[in-house]
Amino acid sequence: MRRPALITSARIGRSLDTDARRVRYLWTMGVRVACFLAATMTPLPWNLLLLLAAAVLPTIAVMLANAIDQRRLPEPESEPDRPQLPGAETVGGTVEDEQE
Repeated sequence: MRRPALITSARIGRSLDTDARRVRYLWTMGVRVACFLAATMTPLPWNLLLLLAAAVLPTIAVMLANAIDQRRLPEPESEPDRPQLPGAETVGGTVEDEQE
């Protein structure tokens, strides 16, 4: 299924952002598990490198999971003078019941 093209600079929804961060975290931790498993099957210089990667990846995974979308909408440019609607006003009055 194709995702629709984004035509705005607004942030994506909170639930979509949370889902994307969860997926990034799970992928990073999956790579960590793969590093541990590969370290058990590789010769000495490579397994130390894989173990080092497995030790560093949790920190990276947490940073990626906590990276929220910091985009803000662009500030509007100064608009020319345009007529504006008046502010909210309360109209006084009474309610009369109709009795037949």
